[in-house]
Amino acid sequence: MRKIKFLLVVMLGFLLLPFSVFAEDNEKTEENNTEATDNVEKEKVNIYFFRGDGCSHCAEAEEWFDSIKEEYGKYFTIKDYETWYNEENANLMKEVAESRGESADGVPYIIVGNKSWNGFAESYTSEILDQIKSEYKKDSSDRYDTMQLFRKTSTKKKSNSSDIFVALLIIMIVGGVVSGLIYARKHNA
Repeated sequence: MRKIKFLLVVMLGFLLLPFSVFAEDNEKTEENNTEATDNVEKEKVNIYFFRGDGCSHCAEAEEWFDSIKEEYGKYFTIKDYETWYNEENANLMKEVAESRGESADGVPYIIVGNKSWNGFAESYTSEILDQIKSEYKKDSSDRYDTMQLFRKTSTKKKSNSSDIFVALLIIMIVGGVVSGLIYARKHNA
């Protein structure tokens, strides 16, 4: 009987272990996301610029952004993602576009607030500039930031999958404990 009690205490310890490990993981993830959000300049509008090295339209967009920096640089910060030679950035662009209900089939893919542009043409410049100014006028807490929203939803998806993993692990452990107890009782009888 003492062996069974000891076995139950040990198994209970194993059952609680995954919760402490995953709780610690989730806290670290949330802290990292908070740090990343805090590092974003609060006063400037974030422009998410997905581009390809060697893309002529991307180069035109970069030149245009450089040309307006002196006059409007206080309004925006460019978050640059090279996608042709960086698979992670290419996947990020695709996932962000899908989360927005769009498809980013090519570059440049530019996002300012809740608006985006796929490609670049001189005719886009006034619209992009108007969007930058419009977002800048808003209080920073009221701005639409597509990457912050994307990070929040992707973190929720990841935590849901880890919750399922923990539940399956617990079921397997409980099944093992019950099987061990049944075997021990039959063996001792």
